[in-house]
Amino acid sequence: MNLRDTLNFLLYDWLDAPTLTQRPRFAEHSRETFDAVMDTCERIARERYAPFNRVVDTEEPRTVTEPDGSLRVVLPQATHDARAAYAESGMLAAAQDYEHGGMQLPYLVEAAANAFFGKASISIGSNLLTVGNANLLMVYGTELQKAVFAANQFNGRWAGTMCLSEPQAGSSLSDITTRATLEDQDDPLGPRYRLKGNKMWISSGEHELTENIVHLVLAKIPGPDGKLIPGVKGISLFIVPKRLVRVESPHPGPLPHAGEGENGSAPLRVILGPRNDVALAGLNHKLGWRGTTNTLLNFGEGQFKVDGEAGAVGYLVGQPHQGLRCMFHMMNEARIAIGMAATMLGLAGYEASLDYAKTRTQGRPVGPAGKDPSQPPVRLIEHADIKRMLLIQKSYCEGALALLLYCAKLVDEQHTGDAAQADEARLLLEVLTPIAKSWPSENCLEANSLAIQIHGGYGYTRDFPVEQYWRDNRLNMIHEGTHGIQGMDLLGRKVLMEEGKGLQLLAARIQATIAKAKPQPALAAHADALAQALARVGAATKAAWATGEPTEALANAVPYMQAFGHVVLAWIWLELSLAAGATKDEAHCAGVAGATSYFYRYELPKIDAWLRVVESRDMTCANMPEDAF
Repeated sequence: MNLRDTLNFLLYDWLDAPTLTQRPRFAEHSRETFDAVMDTCERIARERYAPFNRVVDTEEPRTVTEPDGSLRVVLPQATHDARAAYAESGMLAAAQDYEHGGMQLPYLVEAAANAFFGKASISIGSNLLTVGNANLLMVYGTELQKAVFAANQFNGRWAGTMCLSEPQAGSSLSDITTRATLEDQDDPLGPRYRLKGNKMWISSGEHELTENIVHLVLAKIPGPDGKLIPGVKGISLFIVPKRLVRVESPHPGPLPHAGEGENGSAPLRVILGPRNDVALAGLNHKLGWRGTTNTLLNFGEGQFKVDGEAGAVGYLVGQPHQGLRCMFHMMNEARIAIGMAATMLGLAGYEASLDYAKTRTQGRPVGPAGKDPSQPPVRLIEHADIKRMLLIQKSYCEGALALLLYCAKLVDEQHTGDAAQADEARLLLEVLTPIAKSWPSENCLEANSLAIQIHGGYGYTRDFPVEQYWRDNRLNMIHEGTHGIQGMDLLGRKVLMEEGKGLQLLAARIQATIAKAKPQPALAAHADALAQALARVGAATKAAWATGEPTEALANAVPYMQAFGHVVLAWIWLELSLAAGATKDEAHCAGVAGATSYFYRYELPKIDAWLRVVESRDMTCANMPEDAF
């Protein structure tokens, strides 16, 4: 099956996306409108993204020095054209209200449609931060911040970033030192501060694809003694635009709120001003995602002084010292998006290696017939080990895609369901988000490695795309929080929060699937295996925390997450088997059945080794003396 057929099965045969149109927010939609969005995105990805995936990989972002000494980023024309086509499609505002220029599209359909871009070229298709930035502002920003900074990202005029890491701090946000000093409490755009500091690993931190860039920056406000508050408690969040803006209204009196006038911002004139004191210090040249600019940014070092003073102008978002809480809204979106990016790269490699295996001839069959050198060679796909590697890729990548779309539907339930549905969806997302980010980024990377293996020596060359897919995907194990961070989040917080309610809800859903599968002879053994695995995860969770010592419990957080993820994916494949049984596509049913059998027989048994060290709170790794290395 191609990607469109797979998405149609997941959206319509499994998740029943049209039922969402029964909810008031999506009432004007239908399967026809969903298909129209999918058609548009598939076409743009095919025409504007896929043909240029290698171009943006080889023609990396570069800088030229301007007369004023600043650095300007140069990108291939293909990147400009692709970004413009995406913005014109309206997909940046797909989930937003009609009154804000959006489509009020279910996030489930938005995520499925965006999958085409991730598969076609992840380097070009990285608009996720702009949408996440604007979505955060719609939750925590003032009405004017929404009308100015969010609206102009949704309409495509501006782009967005998130600026968290610093050169000396990495993922340890408690150690950031960027400072924000209050300048004007009563600025219409929000309390105005001056920021000074450096931020590292900023994706799309500098470019000329849009007329402005909205940086969301974490910084600390000094305490009464002028010192920065240690830890995460002192962190606040700020809007720091690349170019300053002035907002005018044709009406006398205070500036209007968003929603007054057509599209929420018609009464406003947003005028771009001079450069803010945000300067590009240099580019990071990564293993993959080479088409996406990745930057080191200096805030407030005086290269572009504002009103004659050094210091980048920033506007407070939300309340002081609540910056991390606000930013997690964007980070959680980004984590699911990274899981989708990893999945689509895995699927791209799977399709490439499947096509190669069907056409490349090499070797002869095992057995007497294969000993006759006069017989013609067979296609790669006729070898059992090639089929093994293809099955691994299929089970990993299509299973991961199903999981991520399941999470996308939970987002819709959280935002449009009744109070009980919304709360249940929230808790399930809390538990599943670390898995949705980390499981695909580890296992779909392995799928890319197997795609190279199937190509043999050709897989290492740039004549075939699979080496680029692997390079692009290797970044996703680190993007938006490493495996170690996600594992500690899952075992140290998510499965424990609210007395384990999220874990209990997930277990109930898995048990409901087991109950549906058990009466079916072809699925009964899988259902029994899943029941045993689920019980094992529950027991391991309790055993890990038996002593109440975080050092012991979290020493094997990553093996716990690997096992947990495998159980979740086994559940997903059992769900897909149940859904496939209701279709009449024999080839598709055989594909789902084969992938499910493979996962249960080859993958699910791996959890035993992972959970054994969790249950015993094994300290082999934690206690290894430094000198012994």
